[in-house]
Parts: sequence; C-alpha cells; structure tokens
Amino acid sequence: MSPSYKNIHPKFKFNEIHYDFGDLKELAYSLVKEGQEYEKSIGNFLMDWLDDSDSLKVHTSGSTGVPKTITLKKEHMINSALATGAFFKMGPGTKALQCLSANHIAGRMMLVRAVVLGWEIDTVEPTSNPLQFTSKHYDFVAMVPMQVQGSLSNLYQICTLIIGGAPISPELKSDLNKVETRIFETYGMTETITHIAVKELTKGAVNNNFKALPEVVFTNDERDCLVIEAPKVSDGIITTNDVVNLISTSEFQWLGRYDNVINSGGVKIIPELLENKLSSLIKSRFFVAGIPDAYLGQKLILVVEGKVDVNQLFHDIKSLSSISKFKIPKAIFSVDHFVETVSGKVNRNETLGIIK
Repeated sequence: MSPSYKNIHPKFKFNEIHYDFGDLKELAYSLVKEGQEYEKSIGNFLMDWLDDSDSLKVHTSGSTGVPKTITLKKEHMINSALATGAFFKMGPGTKALQCLSANHIAGRMMLVRAVVLGWEIDTVEPTSNPLQFTSKHYDFVAMVPMQVQGSLSNLYQICTLIIGGAPISPELKSDLNKVETRIFETYGMTETITHIAVKELTKGAVNNNFKALPEVVFTNDERDCLVIEAPKVSDGIITTNDVVNLISTSEFQWLGRYDNVINSGGVKIIPELLENKLSSLIKSRFFVAGIPDAYLGQKLILVVEGKVDVNQLFHDIKSLSSISKFKIPKAIFSVDHFVETVSGKVNRNETLGIIK
C-alpha cells in the first residue's frame, strides 16, 4: 500500500486501538464533539487530514513576526513523515507519545507519522510534564524544551526524543548529558513541515552542527542567512532569517536571527550568542535587544522577566570574562510577564513595548 492521506497504515493504532479510514473519521468527529480541549484539536486536524482536499491550511507560530496562514500539501506532509521514519529508523509498530498540541504543525505531524508509518500512538494532554500521565515506555517522542525540563526524571521512558519549538538552554543541555535517552535538537519551521535538520545531544555526542535530513540542501545568502532547498516538502526555495555558519551543503551551525541582530556603535551583536553566555547568571526568562540611541544607533539592553537586583546583575555580568565590554548591556529592565505569541514563545517586539 503506497502512502496516501486516503490510506491508513494497517499497523496504525490510536490509544491502543486500530482504526481504518472510516473508523478514524468517526473517532475524529467524536473527539470534536465530546473530547477535552486538546482532544478536540486532534479531532479537528484528523477531519481535515481525512477530507477530500489534497492540501490543508496551517498557522505559523508568529515567533518572529505576525502569525500567518499558509497552505501545505498533504503529499509534502507524507514525505516529511517518511523522511523522519527513515532517518530515525522508526517503522511500523513504533510506540509514540503525542504530547504536543495538535493546533500546531509539530503536534499535527506526530499524528501524520503515526497514520502513514503505522505507529502505535498514545495521546496525553500537552502539559509541562506529560510523562506524569503514563508509566509506559516509548520509542519516539517529540517535546518542547519546557516539557523536557519538567520530564527530566522520567526520560528513561523514552528511547528517542526530539526537541524543538524553542532554543534549548545550556543548563538543560547539561542536564540532558546525564540521561541515557537518545536525544536530538531539531531545526525547522511550519514552511518546511517541522524539522529538516537535526543535531544530536545524546550523552557523548561531540558534533555541534545541524545535519540535513535526506534530500535537503543548504546554502546561504549575502546576509549569511540559511537558504533551504527541500523539494520533497516544499515547492520553492526557502530563504530564512537565521544567521548560520555554513559548514557544507548538508551541515550548519545556527547563530541567531538576522532580524534580532543589534548594531551598537558599529559592533554587531547576535542576541542569541550573548544570551547563551548570560544564561549562567539568570534563571528566569530574559533576552537582550537593541533600542534606538542617538549616539550608538542602537543601545544594548537586557530585559528580564520578574524581579531582579539590577546592581548585582550588572556586577555579575561585568565579571564574566567571556563577554567583551562592548557587549555589556547599557541598561537592565524587568517586567512582570513577557508577552507571548499564540504558541507560547516570547514576543520580543511586543515585550519591548511594555518598557518604553
């Protein structure tokens, strides 16, 4: 049986029960009508997946701009599922846990993988500690960093874990180096139908680069931003705003977002690199940004969520040998709560609006 959105793999199971095409449609309808909120989102997506259209509409996260609606071909989503299954060697009978919201592409693709590849997928409510709901062991699970942090003591239940949706802090990476689970950080976006590159974080892994999945080619533009050619999941070439160190056509180091780059007195600062160095000092959420300044062009500032001892933090930052004097924030601001996007990521621009 060739993969198609009209074909349900004979090995597919949803919460331990096999469903064929008609049964899955009935399940989707019942989840929408009678399920909990997270189950309704699963039901809505399955109804869209099983209809007669060869494409469906999805929303981007809005983490770097205004969220938008785009159309994805179901054929491309199937190709993405096949690539993931092949790369991680997860074939029919793979036991998977669905703990991401089906309102977003990462959660939806877990369902597509299960239907197309014949996985046995269980669903739980998306929370900060989804493994609290089950004692089962799973071959494959996808989580966001917050969920991984909340599940550290239970990661032994997972054989292979992929992490995406937000940067992984150095502290969390250090914690992950203490567990035996096979772990990968992913790179991708809605337009690429989740990940098209992965970086292994498994204990003992030494390569710090993202490596392409099969049939994905990388180049960069004049800004040193990543350009992606992935014909199996996208009809066109995708030019990103991600600044990278391109190692080869199949490998890169991610540095940060071009639209976040700060030019302060002629010194170009990539916020994500600086934030990585500051993370050892600040335990709450924070980010650095540039605000208009008559003398410097942009003045480097630090914004912290929650209360902070500004004087002590300034002192601690100045004591870091890894940070040059040009990259020490000129001001520190604190806000009670960061503004977030619909997918729960920090909206830097709107949060900056609070402090002005």
